[in-house]
Amino acid sequence: ITSSLSLQESEGVTFIGPDTHAIQAMGDKIESKLLAKNAKVNTIPGFDGVVKDADEAVRIAREIGYPVMIKASAGGGGKGMRIAWDDEETREGFRFSSQEAASSFGDDRLLIEKFIDNPRHIEIQILADKHGNALWLNERECSIQRRNQKVVEEAPSTFLDPETRRAMGEQAVALAKAVKYSSAGTVEFLVDSRKNFYFLEMNTRLQVEHPVTECITGLDLVQEMIRVAKGYPLRHKQADIPINGWAVECRVYAEDPYKSFGLPSIGKLSQYQEPLHVPSVRVDSGIQQGSDISIYYDPMISKLITYGSNRAEALKRMEEALDNYVIRGVAHNISLLREVIVHPRFVQGDISTKFLPEVYPDGFKGHNLTDLERRELLATAASLYVAEQLRSQRFLGTPRIPIAKSKRSSWDLSVRLGDGIYPVSVSKDGSSFSV
Repeated sequence: ITSSLSLQESEGVTFIGPDTHAIQAMGDKIESKLLAKNAKVNTIPGFDGVVKDADEAVRIAREIGYPVMIKASAGGGGKGMRIAWDDEETREGFRFSSQEAASSFGDDRLLIEKFIDNPRHIEIQILADKHGNALWLNERECSIQRRNQKVVEEAPSTFLDPETRRAMGEQAVALAKAVKYSSAGTVEFLVDSRKNFYFLEMNTRLQVEHPVTECITGLDLVQEMIRVAKGYPLRHKQADIPINGWAVECRVYAEDPYKSFGLPSIGKLSQYQEPLHVPSVRVDSGIQQGSDISIYYDPMISKLITYGSNRAEALKRMEEALDNYVIRGVAHNISLLREVIVHPRFVQGDISTKFLPEVYPDGFKGHNLTDLERRELLATAASLYVAEQLRSQRFLGTPRIPIAKSKRSSWDLSVRLGDGIYPVSVSKDGSSFSV
């Protein structure tokens, strides 16, 4: 940060994004929580200072009341976080969180706050300029997570009403103004079942899920960030910010979803084809066919975004886009994403940050075929096999001259599906086939 400031002053370089004061203030969870309180932003009950040792952690946890969340002050991305339900888990959580925070961030300071059980993770996108103007650009629902990291996001949320949305937006803007924020940023909240919301943290950057906000508002956030950095005032008023339609984003990862809902996979993308032919689909990626997915970077392959006039339309397009996404060479989480977006609870909007462990308590096992789906799959496999057999009898589109005319009109096949082997009969009557 210091070198950036000196470069900015000596060379006249302008960095796109907030200034160092806002980054430092909001990057520290303890300082950001104090600033949020002073800005009249709802905060989670907890201890605002630095927890010195395990004994103090237990004392504070008892005062707050279990369960509590032990988290790294300088943390992010779900690292350095532990939930404790009793004294023993608090001591253990303090030790592990300290170690993880030190190794991940070079800062082992911890804070403790009340754990909001079964919450939604809803965040407000804000945009502010260098002239004291700030806007809130509606919300994003980011509750589908694994290991405190987001997997599926959408805008708007099915849960918020206009009054709650406005209250969250106004508090997010108040916090931005309190730190003289400029550029795009995100204020994250936890929201309970009664629509009480509590400040979680502020991300002083462009979020991975920003495209869903762009879809429903029509604003290009990157363009707005460049304009703000140049010194221009915002072009819009709060009354100008719409909610047009619905957008959903799936994070496509090079991960094995059958292991803890997604453990990283490495390898070369032997085949890669994005579903850009599907209407109203956007894919943000930094890879192509032949790229290597290594251990040195985040395993995200792309951000897959679909847009519709309503939520049902956006989800239907996401379903089609996932079905048409081709990824070979590495394990990927398409199957998990596909199951989530069609699950009845998700479709109804009945979600929380515990969605995955609640829906799949024994881990994700893949799609469970219905009897009809199994029959259709077996029939399709048998039909493709017979079609290939008949095709192999032709040469350059012309029937070969047979020594003896084939009279075959039926096939008895065995088709392997999963761990089972199924008998399938195919018969031909003229140009029609029966399976």
